[in-house]
Parts: sequence; C-alpha cells; structure tokens
Amino acid sequence: MRRQIAKYRKTGTLDRGDFDIGCRILTQPFFFDESDWIPVPKSWSPNIVSLKTYNTDDIEGLNLWNAINQRRFEHVELQIAEQSSRYGNPQIIQPRLGQGAFRVLVTDIYRRRCAVTRERTLPALDAAHIRPYGDGGDHVPPNGLLLRSDIHRLFDAGYVTVSTDFHFEVSRHIREEFENGRDYYALHGTRIAVPQKPDLRPDSHALAWHNDHCFRG
Repeated sequence: MRRQIAKYRKTGTLDRGDFDIGCRILTQPFFFDESDWIPVPKSWSPNIVSLKTYNTDDIEGLNLWNAINQRRFEHVELQIAEQSSRYGNPQIIQPRLGQGAFRVLVTDIYRRRCAVTRERTLPALDAAHIRPYGDGGDHVPPNGLLLRSDIHRLFDAGYVTVSTDFHFEVSRHIREEFENGRDYYALHGTRIAVPQKPDLRPDSHALAWHNDHCFRG
C-alpha cells in the first residue's frame, strides 16, 4: 500500500514518513438509475484517477451541469408523484444540512465509544447535539457528544445532562416519574470521556445552555 501511495504522490518508494491521507464526505448525495446515467465526455480517459475537473465556462462542463440538473429535477418530480400516491401530499421541511458529516466526525473523535458508558457497539451509538440544531446549535464537534441511544434520548428530554466540567448528571425526575433509573443513577457524577484536543471537546457555553434550558434538575 505504501508503494501505491508513493507512486501517486510521486515520491521515492523507500519513503518511510507518515503520509497524510485526506477524504471528502458527501453530505447530500443522490443517485441516478442506470438508465439515466450521463454519457462519458469525450475528454474523459479511463486511466484518470485525480485532478480532472469540468467547468461550466467550457461547453463540456456546461453540458454536464445541464444534464445533471435536468435528470435531478425529473427524479425529484417522480419521487414526489410516487410518494403522493402512497403517503399523501408532500410537505416542505427545513433540511438539516451536514447531519451525515456531523455524525461521522463525532463518532470518529470519540473513537466509537459512548462518552458516558464507553459502550462501543456502533449501531447503539448516536451523535447527539448538545444544543439542538433547531435551537441554533451547529453541526460542529464542540456541539456534539457520542452517546448510547437510550442516554441520547434522556439527554434530549432533559433527564440527564453534562456539566460544564464534564460530569454526568441525572435528574431526580427519572425516579419520581418512572420509579426506576438505577443504572443511570450509578453513573451520576462520573466524568465523561472527552477528546484529547481542547478544540474538539464539548463547548462550555453549549453545555451551560443545555443545563439551563433542557435539564430538569
């Protein structure tokens, strides 16, 4: 693998340094059926692996852009028609831009472990917003916590919170309303795990907002 990377980077095969490998995350991808695929431009070569771009200032780039938009609008109209016949008339909703990227980032910086319980069964983990997106919170790591799904629901409902010094707190209302919560109270007062880099740790202002506006005490 190092030899392959060195070849694409055009460096010596004996280079033992650390290679920075980046990635791009597509937050709102869409896919066409094979019957709607766009013909490959004449300038495209099968052996191109990087740096090939198309600009709408060029005729090929403009044709690609127009073809994609045309197919995308047709695809959306077809989806709306199909959904209307099965589920009723569609309603406009406010999209949550960047949600997919937010989940990937938070999952990564918490090393795939719940910040409270250290659970690492990935399907049971959620990227939680400290300050909800709808209330002005952003899709950024300092506004996120990786939580086990049940703790995430309790966090959103105000039954648990995290103090500004990163300690897990449980509301008395769990016991009062449900006559239960032993497993959660056992975690009360424990320090949560936070990322090593200070700029990735939970934002104190967001935590204070959750304590003031959500936590039921």
